[in-house]
Amino acid sequence: MSTYAQLAAKLLRDAATFFRNVGAQNLALEEQMKDNASVYDQVADLLEKNPMGTINLSEDEKKTNK
Repeated sequence: MSTYAQLAAKLLRDAATFFRNVGAQNLALEEQMKDNASVYDQVADLLEKNPMGTINLSEDEKKTNK
């Protein structure tokens, strides 16, 4: 049985793979897709290492997340 965090991390990794595949198929988007994949992998790592961890957002991000 998996936790919600484990499932979320797997979905993020699957999305990262999707972005890499899109980039491989479309060289005009390759760099952007690699960047997207990297972010998704990083968030998956955070979830796996500390599922209840927190992250400090900038003031602008806090305002848009209310």
